[in-house]
Amino acid sequence: MTLEELWELFPINLVPYNSLWSEWAKREIKSLATLLSSFDPVINHIGSTAIPGIFSKPIVDILVETYDSIRWENIIDIMELNDYILMSRREGRMSFNKGYTINGYAEKVFHIHFHIAGDRDEIIFRDFLIGNNSVAKEYERLKLSLLPRFRNDRDGYTMAKTEFVNKVLLRAKK
Repeated sequence: MTLEELWELFPINLVPYNSLWSEWAKREIKSLATLLSSFDPVINHIGSTAIPGIFSKPIVDILVETYDSIRWENIIDIMELNDYILMSRREGRMSFNKGYTINGYAEKVFHIHFHIAGDRDEIIFRDFLIGNNSVAKEYERLKLSLLPRFRNDRDGYTMAKTEFVNKVLLRAKK
């Protein structure tokens, strides 16, 4: 399947905040903590589904922080044995998906991001938006404005948000 075909099957969809996302995240974090207990992970709910009151893709993002001495192959084996799909891997980072089916999205969809401990920009961004509702609403407006152009282009959508995210991170880290 081509990337374009995948994006057609899995378009970007923004929906109003759903309080169930927090519960789904808690359950998934508990499951991941059990699966990965030997790696002593730090696990957090991140992304827009972790920010009450704003529109989001109905995909729960979770960050798993691990240590650079851990063999990534061991984590990959555990995740794949538990129905997660490895989507990307690069130095110090990996990403898995769960909830993608041949017919489109399942009811619950998760993106599990692995970073080396200390790589916490997503947590800083999340916490800043939770504490600054006007900035969260500005982010929401940006995402909604990008949707018509990037509904079937996840990479373009992410890139179009990068400048805003980087400005918020600079402000949050001051």
